[in-house]
Amino acid sequence: MPSNQPNVSRETSANGGTDGFADTPIAAAAARASEILTPGGTPPLPRPASTRIITVANQKGGVGKTTTAVNLAAALAIHGLRVLVVDLDPQGNASTALGIDHRRPDISSVYELLLGEATLDGAAQQSPAHESLWCVPATLDLAGAEIELVSLVARENRLKNALNAEALARHGFDYVFIDCPPSLGLLTVNAMVAAKEVLIPIQCEYYALEGVGQLLRNIELVQAHLNPDLHVSTVLLTMYDGRTKLADQVAEEVRRHFGEKVLKTIVPRSVKVSEAPGFGMTIIDYDPGSRGAMSYVDAAREFAIAGAATDGAAR
Repeated sequence: MPSNQPNVSRETSANGGTDGFADTPIAAAAARASEILTPGGTPPLPRPASTRIITVANQKGGVGKTTTAVNLAAALAIHGLRVLVVDLDPQGNASTALGIDHRRPDISSVYELLLGEATLDGAAQQSPAHESLWCVPATLDLAGAEIELVSLVARENRLKNALNAEALARHGFDYVFIDCPPSLGLLTVNAMVAAKEVLIPIQCEYYALEGVGQLLRNIELVQAHLNPDLHVSTVLLTMYDGRTKLADQVAEEVRRHFGEKVLKTIVPRSVKVSEAPGFGMTIIDYDPGSRGAMSYVDAAREFAIAGAATDGAAR
């Protein structure tokens, strides 16, 4: 693959494609799955000096926010890093993808966390996908949370207070991903106040940048009034279809606008990625040999290494 082409996935074969069935698609998928599920053959990912809290936001629906949050989290977890996903979307899709039964009546959720009725210790649930992967699930109660938050003191800081350094340190979390709803309401503001970084997934389709301008303006407002440390650290291109010229044009436009913040890895459009949540799984567990899984593993590695370089430069 030429160096100027997007890093969509790594097509490898089990035996270099030299004998028997080694060069078949099934063998290639098996080799990729083995590489993902046994990452000992690759250099370990750097552990951040302190917990990185990342808000995954884009008020435009269907751009891959939840998919990006859960799959990046899973990809980092299989490398031994401890990761928490905070499901701040009332639909609870991130909870479902991580195998958390968020419909149980007795479960503590992000709703109770925001209202101060539960702590992180009580609300965080371990995902069956991996021992290092945790989730604070969302329930339908969260749909009314924005109305209830309006009357509370320091309403914009509720999530930040719940995700305090002491609570995160007790669990040893290296990363916290906050999956936002497709809106710019009080829940998303809470996410931005709690985080230092914003990760914006942008689909490689028409109108890709529509609405991103408003998101950036809201980030600037939060910076000015509530969280001066907040910044856009990462942009991930999703739903890339290499058969269309439009996808390349959109990718080029996004890179021109955001520069080095855009990861080189691009996530392809994939049926497998869409299917995985229906089975309560991330793409890493559902089909580890797929191009979608490989892309998210590559994106997670790039994301972790870029963060370590930034952290080192800051120090």
